[in-house]
Amino acid sequence: MDDPLALDRQVCFALAAASRSVIGLYRPVLEPLGLTHPQYLVMLALWERSPRTVRDIGETLRLDPATLSPLLKRLESAGLITRARNAVDERALDVELTTAGRELRTEAEKVPAQIVARLGMEIPELEKIRDGLNRLLAAAD
Repeated sequence: MDDPLALDRQVCFALAAASRSVIGLYRPVLEPLGLTHPQYLVMLALWERSPRTVRDIGETLRLDPATLSPLLKRLESAGLITRARNAVDERALDVELTTAGRELRTEAEKVPAQIVARLGMEIPELEKIRDGLNRLLAAAD
C-alpha cells in the first residue's frame, strides 16, 4: 500500500524543491545584469507596463508590501526605477522604469533562452509545466 505521507508523493515537496532548483539556475544568469531573481520578477512586470503602482506590482507578483518595498528600494538605488506619489491619488506610489531600466531589457531578453538551455528541456514541455502550475495556482486561490 502506498504511504499517503511519503515525501515523494507530496505536491508541496515537489513544488518547493523544483522552485529552489530552478531559481538557483537563474542566479548566475542574472548576476551579470545586477539583478536577484525577485528583482528580475519586478523588472519583468515593469517591462510589461510602466508606470505601475506598487499595489499593482504586488498583486501581479503576489508579494506583500513588506517584501516588495525593499526590492523597489534596491532597484531605485541601482538607477533602474523611480518611485513617486501618484498625481491623482497621493496614497498610491507609482513605479516607473528609468532609461537604464528600459535599456536593461535588451540584455534580459537573453535570459529565457539561457534558462531553457540550462534545463535541457524542450520548450513545449516547459510550457506544459508552466500551464499546469498556473492551474494549480488558480485552484489554490
